[in-house]
Parts: sequence; C-alpha cells; structure tokens
Amino acid sequence: MTQAGTNAASVQFNNVTKVYGKDVTAVDNVSLHVQAGELVTLLGPSGCGKTTTLRMIAGLEMATSGQIMIGDTDVTKLPATDRDVSMVFQSYALFPHMSVIDNVSYGLRMNNLKKGEVHERANRGLDLVGLAGYGNRLPNELSGGQQQRVAVARALVLEPQVLLFDEPLSNLDAKLRRQVREDIRDIQTNLGLTVVYVTHDQEEALAVSDRIIVMNNATIAQIGTPRELYDAPKDEFVADFIGEANLLDGQIESLNVSSDTTIATVAVDNLRFQVPAGDKSEGAVRVAIRPGRIRIVPANTPNTMAGTILKATYAGSHMEFKVTTPAGELFVVADVESEFAKGESVGVAFAEKGPVLLSA
Repeated sequence: MTQAGTNAASVQFNNVTKVYGKDVTAVDNVSLHVQAGELVTLLGPSGCGKTTTLRMIAGLEMATSGQIMIGDTDVTKLPATDRDVSMVFQSYALFPHMSVIDNVSYGLRMNNLKKGEVHERANRGLDLVGLAGYGNRLPNELSGGQQQRVAVARALVLEPQVLLFDEPLSNLDAKLRRQVREDIRDIQTNLGLTVVYVTHDQEEALAVSDRIIVMNNATIAQIGTPRELYDAPKDEFVADFIGEANLLDGQIESLNVSSDTTIATVAVDNLRFQVPAGDKSEGAVRVAIRPGRIRIVPANTPNTMAGTILKATYAGSHMEFKVTTPAGELFVVADVESEFAKGESVGVAFAEKGPVLLSA
C-alpha cells in the first residue's frame, strides 16, 4: 500500500445493514476497514450488495443499522453534501454543453472558491489525468477513455478524503479498459488517495487493488490481497468467482501435525499430493485448482491421474485443453509449445503450490 496523501482518510463499517422496504436486505451486518491511502475493490455478482455499500459510503443511501466512519468522523446519519467524498460514475455524467475545463471546474465553483484558484486546480486536475491542453474541447470531441479521465479529474480537484468509483470502465472497450485502469491506479498511487472501487470484473479487480472485498448475497465472502484470494480462496464461491477454478472431490487420507502447521495428504482419484490442512480433518474434502497449475504429462507417468484430451485450443500466448478424468472434466491452461492432441491419452498432475482445500 502507498503512503496516504494529505487528505486521505480511512473508511470503516461496523455491523452495517441496509434493508429496503420490509424484507429486502441489500447489505447484511457488514464490517470492513479501508485504510487511508489504500485502493480497495468491492467485487461480486449483480445484486450482491457492492453498489449499495459504495452508495452508503457516499451518503446516497442511509444505513438501516450500524455505524459508518470516515476518518474519525461518524458519518452514519450525515447526508452526501456533508461528507468529504467524491464519486466517479459508470456513465461519466459530463455536461455535454460545457467545455472540459468547465466540467472539471463545476464542483469547485459550487464550493464558491475564488476564480483564480478554480482555474489553477482545474488545470492541475487535467494535467494529473494526462489531458493538459484539452480544456476547451467539448465532451463529444473526446474518446470514451478521455471522457472517463475528465470525470476522474472532476472528482480529484475536490481533494476528497475518499474517492469512489462505480463500475468506471464498463462502457469502454477491452483495450481502453486496460489503459484507463492503469491510469486510475497510477493516479491513486502517486497521490496516496483512499479509493473504494466497485466492479464485477475479476481481472479488473485483480489488476488495480491493494485488497479485494468479495461480496455474495449481501455479505462479505472473503477479504484479501489479489494474490491471497487467487491462491487461497476459502470456499467454492470465491474460488469460482476469482478467476477460473476446477472444483474436485477429494479425500484427506492423513494429517501430519508439526509445531507450526498441519499438512494433509489428499487423494483425488489415484493422484496424491500434500497441502496445508487449515482447519480440515480426515475425510471427504473439496479441492480447487487453477487451470494454469495443472500439468499434462505423458500417459502412465507415476503419481498422475489418467486423462483424455477432449479439446485442444491454440490461444496465441498459450494452449487451452479440456481433459476428461475419473475426477471430472478439467480446464487446463498450458505453455503454447504443448503439443498434446485431441483424443490423446495423458497423465494429469498438479503443481506443488496448486491445489487448495475449501471450506464447505
């Protein structure tokens, strides 16, 4: 995490619930802490509660119960106008009849700042997002990525304690999404901003975040760094939602307990491997393994599971295989030089740090 900027503040939810009407719970008893200067992404499927959580930080929705803190201030009952928060929307929300500089200046003018300061801060904001010299253009003279950067500049110049992003890249094509997410991450890092970022795109979340809060059914499923969530998902939902995962039935045959850890010997069909056991005991267990951590080897290689290539797809930078095995059908990503062909009998093995044991 980068060093927090001057105005950056933490965000804390203490047992926050949001109920619509009598019985629609959008956010259910959520507690979280975003540190000052940190970029945290709320990630999850549609309807999981991530956007409602973001809107409660902004003050656009009021919590039904619980407490929301921004820095040392309890903002639970404060309206949006009394919170030092700026929000960047999916739709950009630029005024089409105003020039770029007037769009960026709008919030500053509403705060009754002096004309000279407004002009200086607006131009500095455009410079930060790489749009110096674009001030006199109209929004329709800009690309989608440039319009989104104008929206970011408009939020930045207010120097908020917390900057919120609501699906900011969903209107952009794939190449622009990659560029703009890099721009956002660079700006956040350079300025030490506190950012809460909402997306349903797993790749986007992995690319921009210090930490990710995975939400499901109005609650938090897991919180961790991108690598922690990818390498050690705690349950099937997180394993399947963060990237792709093969989910298999296995059997813990034995546990080897030492002073600092417990190692499980696990069997999936006739393939055996050892992994940290966590809180698991002997018996049936679910195993997750990423497509890139499965090894396809020649048939009859010792300690492998028998398989047959159902499909082999050349994907430019890598090969993708669909392999049928006694444990189920596997999706495998392999080196582009892999030359196994459809219909070929193979052995299947797991990388040493590949399999993860999941909670029920």
